[in-house]
Amino acid sequence: MLSLERLGVRYGGHVALCEVSLDVARGEVVALVGPNGSGKSTLMRAVAGLARHDGRIGFAGGARVGFMPQDFGSRAALSVLEVVLLGRLRTLALRVDRDDVDAAALLLGRLGIAELAHRLIGELSGGQRQLVFLAQVLAGVPAVLLLDEPTSALDLRNQLELLGLVRRLTREKGLATIVSLHDLNTAARFADRVAVLCAGRLHATGEPRAVFTAAMLRAVYGVEADVGADSNGVPVVTVQRACTGPQTDPTAP
Repeated sequence: MLSLERLGVRYGGHVALCEVSLDVARGEVVALVGPNGSGKSTLMRAVAGLARHDGRIGFAGGARVGFMPQDFGSRAALSVLEVVLLGRLRTLALRVDRDDVDAAALLLGRLGIAELAHRLIGELSGGQRQLVFLAQVLAGVPAVLLLDEPTSALDLRNQLELLGLVRRLTREKGLATIVSLHDLNTAARFADRVAVLCAGRLHATGEPRAVFTAAMLRAVYGVEADVGADSNGVPVVTVQRACTGPQTDPTAP
């Protein structure tokens, strides 16, 4: 569904991404992880067509891309229902078909925020706005779904419910989904594969149990950590302390 071949992005003299190659299949959730400044948001923006890039980005069948950035903007004058309808219709008119209203209301219900439909978006908490903007992106019926830190303003329960819903929708609708996350344990629980970025390069990609190792955490994050597993075999990362002394360059060949 989605194929990145030697993707590169520069901002002036700064190399933000360098020759990143990654495939995402239909029905697959890939978690994009890495330290601050590693290039996660840049990769998302390039795939969404918002950043000039080198290399190739391929979409099977001209797939429609839905992108939820970290900062979506408040659109304070619109109601929640109008925000979601805007994602579905691309523009708002005085008359909206009942089918479109019903589809928007269904999305709000699936995200557990149906009661907010007639509230102004500017009146909501940060977490509530994240859920509304996810509904807006999903209302556009994307085939490729890009979510940049979608749980950053959510409490623990809403994080679990949102990522569980994203995984179910990815399976049901055959989406190719990339989610950037800082919490490695959350990534391990909800992603089919993880892709680790470091200093703009792809350090590793694969199933969480293969990628999340003490050696990777030391090289990429500069921390000493224990990596165990829960009762289902899902990796559990426990950080012990920051590394001391010089570290191996994780981008070195």
